[in-house]
Amino acid sequence: MFIFKQISLKGLFIATACSAVYSISAQTSISRSQLAGQQNVITTAVPFLTISPDSRRASMGDAGVASSPDANSVFWNAASLAFADKDYGIATSYAPWLRSLVPGISYNYLAGYGRINKRSIIGGSFRFFSFGEINFTDDVGNPLGKFNPSEYAIDVCYALQMSKHWAVGVDLKYINSNLAGTRPLNGITPKVGRSGAGDLSALYKGVAKIKVADKTSNKKVKKNLDYTVGINLQNLGSKITYSDKANGEYLPANFKIGTAWTYQIDEFNAITGMLDINKLMVPTPGIHILQSYNGIDDSTDIDGNIIYERTRSEDPVITAALKSFYDSPGGLKEELKEYNISLGFEYIYAKQFMLRGGYFHEPSTKGNRKYLTAGFGIRYKVFGLDAAYLVPFQQRHPLQNQLRFTLIFDLGAVTEADK
Repeated sequence: MFIFKQISLKGLFIATACSAVYSISAQTSISRSQLAGQQNVITTAVPFLTISPDSRRASMGDAGVASSPDANSVFWNAASLAFADKDYGIATSYAPWLRSLVPGISYNYLAGYGRINKRSIIGGSFRFFSFGEINFTDDVGNPLGKFNPSEYAIDVCYALQMSKHWAVGVDLKYINSNLAGTRPLNGITPKVGRSGAGDLSALYKGVAKIKVADKTSNKKVKKNLDYTVGINLQNLGSKITYSDKANGEYLPANFKIGTAWTYQIDEFNAITGMLDINKLMVPTPGIHILQSYNGIDDSTDIDGNIIYERTRSEDPVITAALKSFYDSPGGLKEELKEYNISLGFEYIYAKQFMLRGGYFHEPSTKGNRKYLTAGFGIRYKVFGLDAAYLVPFQQRHPLQNQLRFTLIFDLGAVTEADK
């Protein structure tokens, strides 16, 4: 999403509310395979809800739904907090956002959790996204004043360990999106967008046995391969509007599923690999033939080709979320392109030093976000520092040279007696 320093009120609504209506030119008949090759990006309101808040997972290709727990698990998978080996934890993150495009945009995140008893944990977070200063203009460029648009969300979560292997979690959030204030501009009186949403998550934790060569005895010995499988249904909530209920926009509801595998090489060295698959549970823009002004004839371009128009769904949120798994106009071929893949790797030395890398892949017709990530982590007693760096494949990409930093404080070890 591109936000410019000087933007009209109408342009601001288009850029941030992300109405998914645009036209394409085609022949009189168009096949599903042709549709699957067309640009058909799914857009939502408040996309800041999908930004990876912490540097640890951001440096591993934005994979984290099955990652080991810390305070930032409030975002990734609240259920994993039930397996936290500390009683309390706090984390805070900061990232100057889209700094290669315009200055002044930033993303801030604060999260924490506390143990209630040996099976239950509560947590919460606050995220704040600032667009910097925006200069409003009318249709001919006359200044209408300045404003500092911003969005924030407040989360409260609860995690319960059901058994030695299973945990579940629930997260409730309040969302506030103030993009233009409330004063009339260009004859339009905007509203502050407000909504509520929730997450449902689960995590399975297990151990597999693998045979490896023992250097001292030259024999095969069995060693543990720890693994987790996580799932999270995120941002399921009511539509948000900046004008009236008839113009509500979908929240970025997410389906996340993933796994993480950790192998303890020896007393000091360990490696972790992670894989996440993510899909927006939001309707794919449909398609129909654009009618002329008289409502009878089909509209055509200067070459005589019929113009097709992308359409938006008005389905209720739950219905839209269910349909999102099979509603692509290009059929199965296009539907499969709506799944993003995150791959992450972490090397850990003495539980104190971490090197990380990752890859994020989004098909070109659905947004074309493809980038490598790298980062490091340091842990010393209760203190931790993580940093992440993003390397997009495209030149002059808005996320080019993206940096973010996270501070973590793990407090109060859980005693074995309590467990």
